[in-house]
Amino acid sequence: MKKLEVKNIAGIEAVPFNGSTEFKLKPIVAPGESKQCSVNVVEIEPNGQAFSYHYHEMNEELFFILSGRGMVRTADGELEVGSGDAITFPAGPEGAHVIRNVSSTEKLVYIDYGTCNPAEIVHFPDMNKILAIGPFSSGMYDIQ
Repeated sequence: MKKLEVKNIAGIEAVPFNGSTEFKLKPIVAPGESKQCSVNVVEIEPNGQAFSYHYHEMNEELFFILSGRGMVRTADGELEVGSGDAITFPAGPEGAHVIRNVSSTEKLVYIDYGTCNPAEIVHFPDMNKILAIGPFSSGMYDIQ
């Protein structure tokens, strides 16, 4: 971090991720604000999901559920989660995940904490694509 900072999630606007109607992010520690981590509060609309099923080669993630109920698809099957649960995702295929809101009436809200390595490859098996992220370039590519 560039400096010590206190933020309150109530004062941060939730913004749709890439125009998504299924989920929004509140960037608590946005990319570039810290060298080693990022933190978002994620709000998933009823019956929605955040991102696509994926895993990272370098970065690890932790979800802490603040409210609502969700279903997490993992490499080992599905896990039901709810308020107060913490789920860790190691780097590599064993950490593959996607979370969806199982409620038709209530938002699923969780903190998404992730490590930030300077270069990263994210695999999206269901889409047959990878996302390469580096300090000078990034892009989504088809797996051949």
